[in-house]
Formats: sequence, structure tokens, C-alpha cells
Amino acid sequence: MSENNEFQSVTESTTAPTTSNPYGPNPADYLSNVKNFQLIDSTLREGEQFANAFFDTEKKIEIARALDDFGVDYIELTSPVASEQSRKDCEAICKLGLKAKILTHIRCHMDDAKVAVETGVDGVDVVIGTSKFLRQYSHGKDMNYIAKSAVEVIEFVKSKGIEIRFSSEDSFRSDLVDLLNIYKTVDKIGVNRVGIADTVGCANPRQVYELIRTLKSVVSCDIECHFHNDTGCAIANAYTALEGGARLIDVSVLGIGERNGITPLGGLMARMIVAAPDYVKSKYKLHKIRDIENLVADAVEVNIPFNNPITGFCAFTHKAGIHAKAILANPSTYEILDPHDFGMKRYIHFANRLTGWNAIKSRVDQLNLNLTDDQIKEVTAKIKKLGDVRPLNIDDVDSIIKDFHAELSTPLLKPVNKGTDDDNIDISNGHVSKKAKVTK
Repeated sequence: MSENNEFQSVTESTTAPTTSNPYGPNPADYLSNVKNFQLIDSTLREGEQFANAFFDTEKKIEIARALDDFGVDYIELTSPVASEQSRKDCEAICKLGLKAKILTHIRCHMDDAKVAVETGVDGVDVVIGTSKFLRQYSHGKDMNYIAKSAVEVIEFVKSKGIEIRFSSEDSFRSDLVDLLNIYKTVDKIGVNRVGIADTVGCANPRQVYELIRTLKSVVSCDIECHFHNDTGCAIANAYTALEGGARLIDVSVLGIGERNGITPLGGLMARMIVAAPDYVKSKYKLHKIRDIENLVADAVEVNIPFNNPITGFCAFTHKAGIHAKAILANPSTYEILDPHDFGMKRYIHFANRLTGWNAIKSRVDQLNLNLTDDQIKEVTAKIKKLGDVRPLNIDDVDSIIKDFHAELSTPLLKPVNKGTDDDNIDISNGHVSKKAKVTK
């Protein structure tokens, strides 16, 4: 075989189309739950810790119903011992008959557990700090005390026939041996899940993957993960946790929570639909995300960020000429997400000096005007020229296009008296002007 033939053979083999999803789970991650995950929405627990949050009972019920309609697997509520109203709200939501299971979040303390099990919840999430920071400055207890308390609370909750999760707080700053020992202990007595919590948002994806894989070798129960977004890694950490074998991810609408929050529901869905489209589309009503985010945004008096995944007003906006041309030909060229999956639409931003003639052509078609490609290129140049002077809006562009079209389509008036020196007259755009005489 010649060098040329060999090169051709290699090129063809490496560029051959594949039917597999290149963004899907890595086959090497044999414990992966990327295609088998569950969502625990904590908007009504972690979200209540957001600086602007105050949800009255009516608003909590509205949010809970919306989340249930979307399809979350669990809804987590504020501890019923936090306040008297928190207890009443917990009881009210438990009586709604939602498809999602209702959880409440408590300290690893029997007093909290006794109140929680009487509210009607489907499960109790128990948490206690295990890092040296929290053991010294928060509750002041050692690991022996934590283990003893955990066993007592877990056995009590299990005796009531409801789910129980035990989670360490500040997991990634805790001693690994301490973590594995406590998780092994609670797994043996039958918890439904153990939880990993990146309480201060310090973890990175590699740390997450290694810890989850290690924990999978110690426990047989499911693993739940709770990631804060202080360093911007919450979504990446959540996805990596699923790759490593975790099954449940804590989320909140818009990521609201303590400080700058946790893994956002919409952002995680954007990541997961790329990796497991069939699973995500079959399980969750993705077109409901915008309504849920608007509901919560209004409740906590914030605006949805412009670059918010899926619902930010720029999420599916294309501006540069080369982008617009490709998008109009095939949206997949510059979109990894299909806006229609989320009930959204893409937008070609043509009112700017970066616009290309293909984008203007699309706008001309929308306006039901007839222009040749050369004419469209000419009017595009006019738009760019004005865009160099000042910002443009849609009305500006539409006016330029319509005026240009009118000039082309308005017939020339013939002179009244033949043989005069008067030129032909153009009446386009409402103006009278002399035109050069055409000699036949």
C-alpha cells in the first residue's frame, strides 16, 4: 500500500459517521448512572436559605405542584422544627397527594426526628457535619458521638416505615477514613441513601469522581450528592458524580440556596439531555422549566440571568454573520441543545453591524419581500453602515429593507412631453428626484 493510500485509509476510518452519542456516558464508567438518575428538588428547603427567599404557604404549594408536574422524583422541605409555620407547611404539602415523594431535612437528633415523622413525609434526610471545621466550631461532637446518634435516629425513622438518608456535611473537607467508617456503619443498618455534601463548594470534578468511586466500594445503598456553586463547579460536579456511580442529585430552581446556591435544575437538565436525551425527555417535562423559573424568580424578586442555560434571553440567540448562515442551514452547527425540546425558539439577531446577508435574507423572507441575493447583499451593506454609527433595533433594519425594496419596485414616470430635457422622475419613498435619462 502506498503512503497516499494509507493516509486515505486512516482518514476515512477516523471520520466515519457513528450512531453512538459522543457526549453520552463513557463506557469505562461501568458504575455510571447518567442514564438512570433521580432529582431531589430542594427549592423549598435549600432555596429558603437564599437571601431573598420568603415563601408563604400558598407560594410553597404552588411551587411544589409545579415541580411535581415537571417530574422531579423528590421534593425536599425545610425542617419542621425550624419554625411552627415550617411544620404546618410541611404537613400541608404532604396532604397534596403529589406523585413526587416528600422529604424533610433534619439534624441528626432524636428531637428533630420525632417531629419529622409525624408530619406525613415520605422520607427524612438526616445531616451532621463531619469536617474538623464543623466538629470544632458548629456542633462540637466527635465521630463516636456522630456514629452513635446516627444509628439511633436511623433506627427510629426506619421503625416508622419511611425512607431515611444519612449525609455528612462538608464531606470534601472531612477525613476520608472517618467518612467511610460512618457510611459503612449506616449502610449496615439499612439506610436508603447516603449523602455527599460539598457544603462550601470547594470540590472539583476529579475529587468528586474519586470519592464517589471509593464510596461505592464501601456501601450497597444509593448515593445522593449535594453541590454548592461557590467556585462554579456545581453542574460539572453533579454530572461527574453520576458518572462515578451516584444516583441522586440535589437541585433547586435557578440554583437558589445558601450564599450563591447549589446545582440549578435547568442547568443540570441542559447537561443531562446532551448525555442521555431519551431518558431525560421520557421522564421530565422540559417545556415546563421556563414557567417554573419565572415562578421562583418572581417569588424571590430576581431576574433570570441573560446567560442562564435554556431560559436566558440570549440562550438561543445567534448574532455573528458566519453563525447565522450556518444556523439557517443546519441548527446543529452552533447548537448542542434544541430549543424546541424546552418549548423555546432560536433567534437570529440581525439588527447589528456584525450581521451577514444570510440573516438579512431570512428577515426579507419573513417580511414577504422579493429581493435577489445581490440586492440583499446591497441592503446588508446599508445596514452595516448604519450599525457602525449607532446601535440598531429591528425597526431600524426593517425600515432600511422596506425602503430599499420600495425604491426597486416603484416604477419610473415617463416625461409628459417627449423631446424635453426633463429627466425621468423617481417617486419612490415619497420623494421626487431626477433620474438620468436612459438612451435606447
